[in-house]
Amino acid sequence: MENLILLNPFVVGRYVSDKYFCDRKQETEYLIKQIENGRNVALISPRRMGKTGLVQHCFQQERLRDNYYTFFVDIYATTSLAEFVYLLGKTIYEELKPRKTVWAEKFFQVISSLRIGFKLDTMTGEPGFDIGLGDIQTPQTTLEEIFRYLEEADKPCIVAIDEFQQIGSYEEKNVEALLRTHIQQCRQTFFIYAGSKRHLMSNMFLSSSKPFYQSAISMGLDPIPMEAYVDFATRMFEERGKCVEQILIKKVYQMFDGCTWFVQLMMNELFALTGNAETCEVEKLEEAQQNVIQMQEGSYKELLIRLAPKQKQLLQAIAKERIVKGITSSAFIKKYNLPSASSVQAALKPLLKNDLVTHNNGVYRVNDYFFSEWLAKTY
Repeated sequence: MENLILLNPFVVGRYVSDKYFCDRKQETEYLIKQIENGRNVALISPRRMGKTGLVQHCFQQERLRDNYYTFFVDIYATTSLAEFVYLLGKTIYEELKPRKTVWAEKFFQVISSLRIGFKLDTMTGEPGFDIGLGDIQTPQTTLEEIFRYLEEADKPCIVAIDEFQQIGSYEEKNVEALLRTHIQQCRQTFFIYAGSKRHLMSNMFLSSSKPFYQSAISMGLDPIPMEAYVDFATRMFEERGKCVEQILIKKVYQMFDGCTWFVQLMMNELFALTGNAETCEVEKLEEAQQNVIQMQEGSYKELLIRLAPKQKQLLQAIAKERIVKGITSSAFIKKYNLPSASSVQAALKPLLKNDLVTHNNGVYRVNDYFFSEWLAKTY
């Protein structure tokens, strides 16, 4: 992967290699150090700041790649222990399947509750993970078998669980305690708990009444420093025979408060708008932004259709204001003709729960910068 040359070097939503990964040197060193010293880590930062990329970047570093088995499971869409167990088991099996080690071959022997899913591909003769979610009949038993399997590995394992705060909303009420019990017994399996809901993650790991209290080293993730990103973006353009104005990169960075995913997407579009041997200038900024918004306009409209009228009204008001401090203040309510403070509070809850609105340091804003811009201009 290191020698892979991408047509557009501004990768969005996935990790490719060191070459297309910007900075995070201190964070990489810190995270690897914690794992090497036997510590679990709670990695907490807003969505789209680059948690997934950082974890996968660390997994590709020689110190972890050569000495550990690494697994990354995203549980953002899960709602139950059965779904969690299904994704965890599937992730482990699919990661190990190509390795053909003695330990990998024992997967269905140790995790006997999933043996129903052991089938040979009629074309290749290779075993496959051929089970559905409904086949997880006894999730607690399967979970226990998975942990036992990890502990029997021929080298230590690292399991990164993305959007870990989801387990607190599962239909079963004992999942945190159940997981903590198993994790506490692990001797050679280490965990990275990545989460974007700061208040939920903090409550999980810092509240003395919670099972995961003080069970992990907490680690935040701030935006990549502007100068580091400017250097990276400039280099990406120059390596492909193009140029870019540094003032443009800085404007893009500032537009999105350095939030990695949004900055990368905008730079991806700006790069696409720049021909060979051309210079990407500030004048291209508005066109690039409109192109990105237009690409997603259909999903924005679909999202609005699903909202209740008062939620939609509040979301539009927040978008027009850009950032809101006193969201139940009479000034804000009067300015946007909102019904009442209690109505605002009721509408706000589902917007926060569904990540349409974010709340950090006392400030509310629409989570998706492009969606916010579209709302502000359309309504």
